[in-house]
Amino acid sequence: MSDTATATTEELDKYRRELTGYCYRMLGSSFEAEDAVQDTMVRAWKAIDSFEGRSSLRSWLYRIATNVCLDALNAGNRRARPMDLTSPTPVAQAKLVQQPEITWLEPVPDGRVLPTVADPAETAVHRETVRLAFVAALQHLPPKQRAVLILREVLAWKASEVAELLDTSVASVNSALQRARATLAEQAPAASDTANPLDEEQKALLERYVAAFEGYDMKALTALLHEDATMSMPPYDLWLQGHDDIVGWMLGVGEVCSGSKLVPTVANGSPAFAQYHPDPAGGFSPWALIVLELRDGKVGGMDFFLDTQRWFPLFDLPARLEV
Repeated sequence: MSDTATATTEELDKYRRELTGYCYRMLGSSFEAEDAVQDTMVRAWKAIDSFEGRSSLRSWLYRIATNVCLDALNAGNRRARPMDLTSPTPVAQAKLVQQPEITWLEPVPDGRVLPTVADPAETAVHRETVRLAFVAALQHLPPKQRAVLILREVLAWKASEVAELLDTSVASVNSALQRARATLAEQAPAASDTANPLDEEQKALLERYVAAFEGYDMKALTALLHEDATMSMPPYDLWLQGHDDIVGWMLGVGEVCSGSKLVPTVANGSPAFAQYHPDPAGGFSPWALIVLELRDGKVGGMDFFLDTQRWFPLFDLPARLEV
């Protein structure tokens, strides 16, 4: 590779993480987002000689990435969480039914999508807008409205800049933003506690959560959960809400989780844990990636992502624990 080509690749790569965050919000999939960004980089590298510099390199890359995402969204179904599809199931009626035809919303490591910025307010916006609940709400928007809302509300682009990117008018952008805001207000997720960095109260809460989960102490766990806390387990469509149903599940079918070990990580701007299950052959094997929602000093949601062969390598988690 020539020095010029190397320099070009390095210049493009400076935008990889923020583009991945943009594509993740658009697509709701960590893997599809990385594929979209790679496609964007390849297209940009091939077309770099035709880049005339009338806009910034960053704007040009966002234009390409937006077109890649719009093509992907026009070809498939929106991603969803179990709570987007059904009402909560009483534990007495709970069954694990896998829905392979559902395209589930995926978790993402913070390090793949959150840029390093000095402004705490900007950091908070970026983290809040990769939360599972927020990205799920975005999936209710038509693709172009989704792009407008992310560019305007999350990335703070001017209406004129978005209009230029989408080859449309400022009036059209403002209208799309107004409709997107109205739809999002109907789907508005509950606010979550800021968790970057964790304060002492949050650290203590997570320590108690680990102790309660690893000790399988349902009384202690219940004390940490909001009364309306939710629990989901993609790729199953089942989800539970409230102390009684969550504990009923954990002491019934979920009893298999007893004796697990938790390893801390972060996902979607939220605290998360890799759950390892006792292996009959010795040690502990992967069981789930648990993403928590913290709200008003308690745990408001627990999402257990069970496809560990997919998630653990993405999060650079150990393949097993020996102790």
